[in-house]
Amino acid sequence: MATLYCQKCRTPLKLDSSLEDLNPASFKILADAAPVLEPRPPVAQKSAATAQRRQQYDVASRSEGTPLQSRGISDSHRLKPKMNPDMSYIDVTESILASDPRDNPAPTPTKQKTASKRSNSLKTTDSGESASEQLAMAARLFEILSSRSDIDHPICSECTDLLLDGLQKRQASVLRERDAYIDFLKKVQGDMPTDEEKAQTKRDLEDAQRREREALEELEALEAEKAKMEDEIAALDVEAEELDQEEEQFWQQRNAFTVELAAFQEERDSLQAQLAHDTKVLEALQRTNVYNDTFVIGHDGFFGTINGLRLGRLPDRPVEWAEINAAWGQVVLLLSVVAEKLGCSFKEYKLVPIGSTSKIVKYDLKQQSAGDARAKGSILELYSSGNLSLGLGGLFHGKFDEAMIAFLDCLRMVGENVERTTSATTGTTRMKLPYRIVKDKIGDVSIRLGNFGQDEQWTKACKFTLTCCKFLLAHASHIDDARPR
Repeated sequence: MATLYCQKCRTPLKLDSSLEDLNPASFKILADAAPVLEPRPPVAQKSAATAQRRQQYDVASRSEGTPLQSRGISDSHRLKPKMNPDMSYIDVTESILASDPRDNPAPTPTKQKTASKRSNSLKTTDSGESASEQLAMAARLFEILSSRSDIDHPICSECTDLLLDGLQKRQASVLRERDAYIDFLKKVQGDMPTDEEKAQTKRDLEDAQRREREALEELEALEAEKAKMEDEIAALDVEAEELDQEEEQFWQQRNAFTVELAAFQEERDSLQAQLAHDTKVLEALQRTNVYNDTFVIGHDGFFGTINGLRLGRLPDRPVEWAEINAAWGQVVLLLSVVAEKLGCSFKEYKLVPIGSTSKIVKYDLKQQSAGDARAKGSILELYSSGNLSLGLGGLFHGKFDEAMIAFLDCLRMVGENVERTTSATTGTTRMKLPYRIVKDKIGDVSIRLGNFGQDEQWTKACKFTLTCCKFLLAHASHIDDARPR
């Protein structure tokens, strides 16, 4: 015995009590009462969409295979309950339990309650055979109803409510569509033209046909004129091709000339840039003073400096002897370069600039006048040892003092040479040293290192010496500028 399931939600169903004792007469009355579906009237003209759907249906029907889901209701000879073949009788409860679990999904509490009620109802029947016959008759009745309508029977009450809601919505939509068609029909009937409008339309049509004939005649005249114009255009095209060839030749010549001109311009620009660069370099070289760059003379407070080296000592600001000796070496080198530049020579002295150990060689003028080539001069060391203190007296600085006095003598001779040369060449006022040099004094300050307490005077004399050297250096650097070119 098979179980009836809802064709929508596949829920087991319980038959109504009115279908339990259904005799053949009642079955016939119910079957005849079902409406028969009338065939739809043929459509005069099918739209393109309808024809396409029909074609798709034919293709699908030809390739029809096994349906994915079949009805749960079939003929009585196809209803084969899934049960144990050893069972000699039919029990409704066991039949339900032995059903395929795939056809009966996991029951919800509502479904369990419905199945329980159905089981209790079936247990009250007199025998299994009568219940099976009633179930088969009900299934046959549902098949007849399903074949005569678009709804598959049986269905549960919940699915029935959903189906009714859907049918009511379809009915409302059909009613709205009907009303729209009625309104459209009324509008069309109201827009039907009258006889006078038809006559006016006919006159307009004849007028339009007359204008069409006139337009055709005019079109023929325009086509003839068009043919004539096309001949002229063809002749102009030939002339245009010749002009294009001439223009192409002109542009080729013009491009070649432009390339050549650009090459000349680039060469000109390159030469101008090179000339400007060389001019700037020349101006920079002309402004460059190698003497000022080589010997930078300045001051650091009370000290005179040459190339950043301080020349002098103070009690509160002692200067290392290494720095003082290096400064004297730069001063000797400066005077030697200036004397060579000015063409001034020393008969009695020879400057030996060798850095921190620079010396001055002093010759005996009597031996030189006698022609003694083996005459040797005395060496005056223009540097002092750092192990001696300045307060021990002039005994320990005798040679150093003599060397500084000899340097002042050389400085005086160069100054006198400048004074003579400037008065003879320019005729202007003689150029003199900023400070007068007399023996061991420069600007009334002695260059001797002397005893203790004379550091300040000695530092001042060194500063005056650097000032005179700067004067000679400036004069030597401007000699070439003063000469006519």
